[in-house]
Amino acid sequence: MAITDVNAHLHTPYSFSAFDGVCQALDMAAAEGVKVVGINDFYSLDGYREWSEECGRRHLFPLFNIEFISLNSEDQAAGLRVNDPNNPGRTYLSGKGLSYPVILKGEEARQLAAVKAESNAQVGRMCEKLNARLDAVKAGFNISFDEVVKTLTRGSVRERHLAKALRLAVAEKFSTEEAALSFYEVLCGKPLKSAIDNAAAVENELRGNLLKSGGAAFVPEDPKAFLPMETVQNIIKAAGGIPTYPFLADDAKGCFTDFEGDLQKCADTLKKRGINSVEFITTRNTTAVLESYAGYLQDEGFTVTFGSEHNTPAMEPIMLRTRDCKEGLSEKLRQINYHGACVVAAHQAGIAGDPAEEGDRLIQKTIA
Repeated sequence: MAITDVNAHLHTPYSFSAFDGVCQALDMAAAEGVKVVGINDFYSLDGYREWSEECGRRHLFPLFNIEFISLNSEDQAAGLRVNDPNNPGRTYLSGKGLSYPVILKGEEARQLAAVKAESNAQVGRMCEKLNARLDAVKAGFNISFDEVVKTLTRGSVRERHLAKALRLAVAEKFSTEEAALSFYEVLCGKPLKSAIDNAAAVENELRGNLLKSGGAAFVPEDPKAFLPMETVQNIIKAAGGIPTYPFLADDAKGCFTDFEGDLQKCADTLKKRGINSVEFITTRNTTAVLESYAGYLQDEGFTVTFGSEHNTPAMEPIMLRTRDCKEGLSEKLRQINYHGACVVAAHQAGIAGDPAEEGDRLIQKTIA
């Protein structure tokens, strides 16, 4: 089996993304030689049609995925940090290889719509608090939530959209860098650390200073925004997908969460919960840890895929790399990733037989 490069986890403007559109993401993938690409937006299937059509125009193989933030009450009660290092019990889950055309309907479709609406509403409440802060410092402008939705989103609103809208409003309001920097210091209560012409860094800093816990515009998430893990798994399966656990693995200090530190115990728990597919965002991890974790999990029978997210303002390559190797993935990791993508592709197409072989056949036919 020839190895084809894969990026199985890419956010688009249908949630929040570094890309200005689907075409930019796929043009970059094609230019970098990444032939298998997975859309993976929060709470949204809305980008599937455009993803499918634009992949077809570029001879790329599309994977159809989704991402949720769920809650495991048992882990929460035990104070167990899973794959959110700051919130015990809170658990990110992806669905891989959902059906396209979309088949989700009934109660599961209603649940997805409800959690998406609550997520949007929470950002709306943040916008209200942000405007109160702007009024308090006599900014002379406000952020219109309706305009943010209309001009910066494709229906899903994230706090990163507010940070972007704020940066754009400040750039329009103040004609000099000195005036903008002075305003930011008053607004945030501290000087801006980032270079003001580094848009991604400025937005990240505004988000951290104003919209995260402790910030003037922070609004705690309502429990309604987090469906139980079992409910999320049911939605994914009803949509034709494979429930998938996104690993954090080693952080910059080499630390692991409570749930992931004992890999054998973690794998056994995932299996007991009906999760037999996992993924990694490769820039988070060292090559050694990624090879160790991904290799072990593949040997344990898990489907393993990798991605880059691109769900921040910072633009990075589509071709995957690890935290300590900017040149790309090792051959072992490329093989694991492609094997996993083949399994997902076969599942997505509903093809029986050996999933890796059938998925490889489908992919190679598409990208030829």
